[in-house]
Amino acid sequence: MELLGIHHVTAITSDAQKCYDFYHRVLGLKLVKKTVNQDAVDTYHLFFADNEGSPGTEITFFDFKDAPQNINGANEIFAFSLRVPTDYSLYYFKQRFDEMNVKYDAVIQINGKHALPFYDFDDRLIYLISDELNTGIPMGKPNANSPVDSVHQILGLGPVLLAVEHTLVTASVLTQVLNMERTGAYEHTHSLDTVHVFSMAEGGNGGEVHVMKQTGQSVQGIGGTHHVAFRISDEAKLQACLNTLNAGNIPNSGIVERFYFKSLYFRDISGILFEIATDGPGVTSDETLESLGERLSLPPFLEEQRTTIEQQLKPLNTN
Repeated sequence: MELLGIHHVTAITSDAQKCYDFYHRVLGLKLVKKTVNQDAVDTYHLFFADNEGSPGTEITFFDFKDAPQNINGANEIFAFSLRVPTDYSLYYFKQRFDEMNVKYDAVIQINGKHALPFYDFDDRLIYLISDELNTGIPMGKPNANSPVDSVHQILGLGPVLLAVEHTLVTASVLTQVLNMERTGAYEHTHSLDTVHVFSMAEGGNGGEVHVMKQTGQSVQGIGGTHHVAFRISDEAKLQACLNTLNAGNIPNSGIVERFYFKSLYFRDISGILFEIATDGPGVTSDETLESLGERLSLPPFLEEQRTTIEQQLKPLNTN
C-alpha cells in the first residue's frame, strides 16, 4: 500500500455546538464541512481543518448524544495529536488555555518532540505537538480568519497513539498490510512497555502511528476516537489496497463513496477501526473555499431528504 500519511481522525462528541465552540473558538481550527453521518443522518458530522480542508489536517466529529462515556483501556485509539509550528506555540496555547479555563498537563516529549497534553470539554486527551524539530510531511495552510495567531495555528494532525494489549500483532498489521516502517521507540508514562513508532511516506509528525501496550477493558463513546484514516492518492490506488486486503482474507467494507473522498474500512485484530481514504475530490467539491462550512452540505444521494434532515438537526450557531 502506498500510504501518504494520516488523512483524518474521527471522534465522538456529546454536543455539536460545544464542539464548534471549542475546536474553532478555542483551538482556532476552521469548520470546513457541516454535514451528517451518512449512516445516521440525524447526527452531525463536523469537519475541522486548515484553511483549505487539506487531507492530513482534518478532525471530524459525530455527535452521538446517546453514546456512553469513553473508558480508556486496551484495544482503542488512546489519543491523537495536533501539530503546531514551534515550541513557543505550546507556550502560546498554555496562556490561551489559562484564559479560557482549559485543563492541561505539563509539557512532555513524544518521540523526541515537545508536546502539551490538554483536554477538551468531553474530557478527551489530545496532544499539541511541536513541529520545530520535525521533518517529513509538511503542515497545512493557516487561516487568516482564525482567532489564533497565524504563526501559532494548528496546521495538521500529528501522531496517533494506539493502545493495544498485543503490540506485536498490531505491529505486524502496520508493517505487513499497511507497509509502514518501524522507525523508533520511546517511553510513555501511560504505556506498560516501550512505545514503538511506525512511519509512512515522508514520515515525521504527519505520518506516524505510535503503538502503546495497555490492558483493561475499553468502552468507545463520548470523549473517545472512533477511527483513524490514512491517505491514498486516488481510487486506483485504493482499489489496489482493497486487492491486498482481499488477498489476505482480511474482512473489509469494500470501497465506500463518501462524496468528499472514497474510503475503505477494516479492523486491526485488536478491533481498532482503520480507514484508507483518497485525497480527493475534497471538501471544496460542493462549496467554494470562502464558503466552507457555512451551510449544511449533503452528498447528492441525500439531497432529496434535505428538509427532513434539517428538521432533525439542532441549528448550529457559527456566527
